[in-house]
Amino acid sequence: MKNIHPIVQKMLADDRMTAWLKAEVLESSPGFCRVEMVAREEMANGFGIVHGSITFALADSAIAFAANAHGRHAVSLNTSIRHLAPVKIGDRLVAEATVTTLKHRIVNVDAIILNQNGDRVADVQATGYRKKEEW
Repeated sequence: MKNIHPIVQKMLADDRMTAWLKAEVLESSPGFCRVEMVAREEMANGFGIVHGSITFALADSAIAFAANAHGRHAVSLNTSIRHLAPVKIGDRLVAEATVTTLKHRIVNVDAIILNQNGDRVADVQATGYRKKEEW
């Protein structure tokens, strides 16, 4: 059975973007999340490869789940992505996000995105703001 943190389950209930991606949370805990999806034809750009925003969105979901599972609402301040290899239609992508720094108001999260061959197609670094509101 999948290990999905209760806060992540709550977030998923209203998360339309993760639903549109048809992404599935494989594992989540405070400070970590692994999310998987398959790249679809409607996600391709004019070059016939998957648009970079798709890998960004998948990583963004994993990052949000990893950061928020610590119990406080966390929102993005700054996120940067490096695209390392093209993603093709039909590729199975896995984003793994890990909290690297957790302070009172700031959280830093690193993520990698791998394809079905285990090749790293992108990596992401994010800084978030931890609000007072708790889940």
